[in-house]
Amino acid sequence: MFDKIPFLIGLRYTRAKRRNHFISFISLTSMIGLTLGVAVLILVLSVMNGFDRELRERILGMVPHATISSTSGFLDWPNVAQQLEQDPRIIAAVPYVKAQGMFTSRGNVRGALINGVLPEQEGRVSIIDQHMKAGHLDDLKAGEFGIILGDLLARFLGVNVGDKVTLMLPEASITPAGVFPRMKRFTVVGLFSVGADLDSNLAVAHLGDMQTLMRLGDDIHGVRLQLTDLFDARRVVWEQLQVLPKHLRGSDWTRTHGNLFQAIQMEKRMIGLLLMIVIAVAAFNIVSTLIMVVTDKQGDIAILRTLGATPGTIMAIFMVQGTVIGLTGTLIGTVLGVLAALNVSDFVAWVEQLLGVQFLDSSVYFISYLPSELKIDDVWVITGAALVMSFLSTLYPAWRASRIQPADALRYE
Repeated sequence: MFDKIPFLIGLRYTRAKRRNHFISFISLTSMIGLTLGVAVLILVLSVMNGFDRELRERILGMVPHATISSTSGFLDWPNVAQQLEQDPRIIAAVPYVKAQGMFTSRGNVRGALINGVLPEQEGRVSIIDQHMKAGHLDDLKAGEFGIILGDLLARFLGVNVGDKVTLMLPEASITPAGVFPRMKRFTVVGLFSVGADLDSNLAVAHLGDMQTLMRLGDDIHGVRLQLTDLFDARRVVWEQLQVLPKHLRGSDWTRTHGNLFQAIQMEKRMIGLLLMIVIAVAAFNIVSTLIMVVTDKQGDIAILRTLGATPGTIMAIFMVQGTVIGLTGTLIGTVLGVLAALNVSDFVAWVEQLLGVQFLDSSVYFISYLPSELKIDDVWVITGAALVMSFLSTLYPAWRASRIQPADALRYE
């Protein structure tokens, strides 16, 4: 007889209009708190996942996963590259020459990193060719001293495709007129935009032109590696250095951008923890709601006990009521959070266009838009945690209700 009673009465208590409106308000507040907490946590973690994805795909798509270099010459690089590519974890190994210098044009001056690359091989280790705004990587021809600039770098210099820029290297050239910085005039043949800070401080030239400018002959600075798993970069480099010539040294992306990646991971964990506490506070409000309901329903509890309801039945009634509140708030929050995570990028872009402002300036932040990546694992963890906390919040009030004695409850009725 009493098998279905806990479920039916618990639902009735949830739907019923109470004499005490304050209890109804607290119940609604608990539900809204759970909804907002779950929705915001899903949204925020999705945005953090988006930043993490952009870091991997954009910045680490332009920055080499690892490099093998030498300070004493690297004339035998084709043999080293061939040996490295025999490792199944290494997708490609291509040569590079790297320099830091100052670009000048029309009175504008800007520092940048210049990579000398082989255009026909650069696509094996970089995504630059997929993000060209103007021109093409193949427009870099040896001996023509063409250069491809980041979009923001070109804007700072006030140049476009076809314009001239002067590159000054921090190396002196001795001339009859005295000692001058080494300078060379380049023609802008292309512009790229990856939506990261690299757009403002990176330029790409042909490997042969940079070798000529830096007077390296056929020498290079090193080879860049593209790996199947970028998180395995440190171990791969260490193992390769054990079998490569001793004068070679290695580096990987964790030394240049590892702190940024770790910061995003740390922020994701801390923000997740803080927002989980918000969900816990909302779930804890269920305790207050149920305790007041138990006090308000003492007469009903006493009547049920006199009709034969066991303490377990009474306890189950209020556990059902609290669980329904938690389940409703959690499910609504999950739906809202998923919808927000799937549309937040477009919504922010629309607001930026409407207001004429850019919230994430690419000259300040490493990407210029708000990314979002919804992961189903995060949704399950958040939803499960909210449901568990909601259920646990029902135990103490339900236990208090089961301890009420009919005689004491009906004494003053």
